[in-house]
Amino acid sequence: MTSSSRKIGVMAAATAGVMLLATYMLFFYLPPIRDESGEVLSGSFRIFFFHMPIAIISYLAFGILFVASILYLREKSLKWDIYARSAAEVGTLFAFLVLVTGSIWAKDTWGWYWIWDIRLTTSLILFLVYLAYAMLRKSLDESEKRARLSAVFGILGFMSVPLSFFSIRLWRSAHPLMFGGNTGGSGGGLEGTALQLTLIVNFIAYFLLFFTLFSVKVQNERMEEKLNARRYAEFES
Repeated sequence: MTSSSRKIGVMAAATAGVMLLATYMLFFYLPPIRDESGEVLSGSFRIFFFHMPIAIISYLAFGILFVASILYLREKSLKWDIYARSAAEVGTLFAFLVLVTGSIWAKDTWGWYWIWDIRLTTSLILFLVYLAYAMLRKSLDESEKRARLSAVFGILGFMSVPLSFFSIRLWRSAHPLMFGGNTGGSGGGLEGTALQLTLIVNFIAYFLLFFTLFSVKVQNERMEEKLNARRYAEFES
């Protein structure tokens, strides 16, 4: 086992441990959650404690893609293309989970799995942008051209991230604000040590999950590049 594989194994074990702790806190440690009128909210509100971390970490993934794309265009180094494509794949998975968990929450809150609320709509746009990024990469065979065009797309596509994040601050929305306050929805900022601690542990858990999946993907992409280089060398010889 290589040093890189051992590190990934340790990260995976740590991730599993923190994920179990986060799940325990969510279902057994977290007290009943009440709205501003003192009424106990339904159990579906607990979705918030992993819906929000997943959403923020998807933004982080696309931020890594954005920076890696810029550095690839500047340096033309393969490692930045590997980081970009790895962050894109894991980030797209997280963006999909944001839509799924958000729809479940919307069903309980508004009675529908989907409404054309500005946050839901911009989250869907975000997912589709990076799904298109993945399709672009699959459609191009020549590696240098694929990396260059994907980097340009990754830079331009990043505009969908601030659009999604600031959407409920720029337009009226039934979706609660992520950090403090509220616009048109129920439920304000989180109060109470148990709620805040549970949210922090879930953030740590899903950050570790992202970092582990990202590291596995980077390692796999590097191995694939080495295999492709070896096949090309054998073909040339």
